[in-house]
Amino acid sequence: MAQPYKIDEVKRIKERLEKAKSIVLVDYKGINIEEVDELRNRMRNAHVDYFISKNTFIKIALNELGIEGLNSKLVGPTAVAISTEDEVAPARELAKFKKDIMVDKEFPNFKVGFVSGKLMNINELEQLATLPSKEALLSMVLQGFNAPISGLVGALQGILRKFVYTVDAVTKKEN
Repeated sequence: MAQPYKIDEVKRIKERLEKAKSIVLVDYKGINIEEVDELRNRMRNAHVDYFISKNTFIKIALNELGIEGLNSKLVGPTAVAISTEDEVAPARELAKFKKDIMVDKEFPNFKVGFVSGKLMNINELEQLATLPSKEALLSMVLQGFNAPISGLVGALQGILRKFVYTVDAVTKKEN
């Protein structure tokens, strides 16, 4: 029979994973306490839930939620990064952390990801990490919609400006 604290831990993990838009499993060996604190702060600021737990507990929680394909990667030291808001945030923040802080080290190494219901391998996670935030992407789309209108307004202003200059030149010439 399972001990109550183990059941509670699986329940807590399951609650964290339930609402996740993205789940990224990471190999966390080779990181010291100061680096862990920095990573946790960055994750917190990006609204990403980052935690470490026993692989067995994570497997049980994933299986209870019906999330498949991650169990085989739950070997060795594993950290979990979850976002309930931005699908790209966990991968992006981990990649930024590796680039900024862990320059000469191998951490973090992506193991596997589950983003918007799709299983993602290491290469796909690395590509995902290069995407801008959802707000930045929406801004780019809106700028794309706005560009033709801005061009039309600029062209019409140029025509009106030329017309005004022409009328002004004609009135000066008559005087």
